[in-house]
Amino acid sequence: MAIGSEKVKAARESSRAVSSDFIYSKTLFANFCEMHGDRYYSDDKAVITGIGLLNNTPVTVIGLEKGHGTNDKIERNFGSAHPDGYRKALRQMKLAEKFKRPVICFIDTSGAFCGIEAEERGQGHAIAQNLAEMMTLKTPIISIVIGEGGSGGALGIAVADEVWMFENAYYSVVSPEGCASILWKDPNRAAEAADHLKLTAEDLFSFDVIEKIIPENAKLLINLKTLLAEKMNELSILTTEELLQRRYEKFRKIGRVQ
Repeated sequence: MAIGSEKVKAARESSRAVSSDFIYSKTLFANFCEMHGDRYYSDDKAVITGIGLLNNTPVTVIGLEKGHGTNDKIERNFGSAHPDGYRKALRQMKLAEKFKRPVICFIDTSGAFCGIEAEERGQGHAIAQNLAEMMTLKTPIISIVIGEGGSGGALGIAVADEVWMFENAYYSVVSPEGCASILWKDPNRAAEAADHLKLTAEDLFSFDVIEKIIPENAKLLINLKTLLAEKMNELSILTTEELLQRRYEKFRKIGRVQ
């Protein structure tokens, strides 16, 4: 089996930790208070947002949430957010900017919801607006792919100063099944597609798409907290102009041929 397909399988394991396991972990964030609703339509359960303390520093936390167990997964729409979810996330980002709170995002989704109701409520526009707003958000942002990082659904909260990935996560422009269906009209070739997509943390680190690979071990939460605190301290000393220029240059260099 190719490494790409192995990573996809690992990222989809039902026993794997989801965003809520990190967001509600007191090891990472103390006194987390969840915020609800996009103030336009509804409270999308596929997105968790709120405020917590990282080493006594207030931070805004956002996560694409798959849920645990059948009923919870259905309620969370298996982590596939509606437009309301992306607007909910953006609302919290803009509040974070206003009150000068750093933003930490957890990504775990096969992709944004593509049902008729999502399209009727402006799915494409909601994601595009997040991309534009995050590029110029005047506060530090770190996004972490903890499981699946599928397509625009993941990218909708992944325009950040740094993007990190867990070692057994994947991050891709399209799912392996979708790629195989488009290229070969055969979704059964998904494993082959996964290898060609170069979607592993190691691949993406080598392409400068991500900045850090997080080992998945017994000290994961403690190590992640330390890394987040150190990076936030580093980003907090930058001026707004330096922060935005650094973010702009990060995305401009991706895919550059030398």
